[in-house]
Amino acid sequence: MTHGSLRVNEVFHSIQGESTRAGLPCVFVRLAGCPLRCSYCDTEYAFREGRSKPIAALRDEVLAIDCPLVEITGGEPLAQAGVHELIRELADAGRTVLIETSGAIDIAPCDPRSIRILDLKTPGSGECDRNLWSNLDDLRPHDEIKFVIGDRADYEWARSVLREHRLAERCACVLMSPVFRQATGREIAGHAGLDPRELAAWILEDRLPVRMQLQLHKFIWDPATRGV
Repeated sequence: MTHGSLRVNEVFHSIQGESTRAGLPCVFVRLAGCPLRCSYCDTEYAFREGRSKPIAALRDEVLAIDCPLVEITGGEPLAQAGVHELIRELADAGRTVLIETSGAIDIAPCDPRSIRILDLKTPGSGECDRNLWSNLDDLRPHDEIKFVIGDRADYEWARSVLREHRLAERCACVLMSPVFRQATGREIAGHAGLDPRELAAWILEDRLPVRMQLQLHKFIWDPATRGV
């Protein structure tokens, strides 16, 4: 039986812009609140904007859109304990559930049917010391790892972590994203961004077993547009 509530920032139907499922239609559930303050964050509004919604009503809202792929994101979705009930309910309904998490919170309680996309924080984020390294021990073959790269130092750090922990062998995919260069409307310290061509060159030079990704939704719509 579903009970309890979650603080929700927005629910919308859009095109998945990241992960190995980029390009697919997806329902996004953006939960409010986050304990981190990454320098390049593009959803600061989710820190403070949101309203409480019963989990049952939220589940029904998502299922009514009739889309097989759902991503629960934030903010930091795992900061609210009730999220695990929502994940379970959506998986029970046959949905493929992606969890976009910073990795600063234990991922072990997530329903084993969910796909955790673990965003390991690079030094340039300002939150590198918040990485919960024990999460790597709970990786499943269908999970994904993401590194957001702001500069060469971030890249070299990510390359070292990738190799030291043999991440490409332990999950479905390791993703590398350049910090988007033209983000606007920042309300916390921003980031200059990284030319995607630089990141591509580094990956090719080192023959890294990763997938480079861009934020597809920021090329379809204006980068500052919400609900996409």
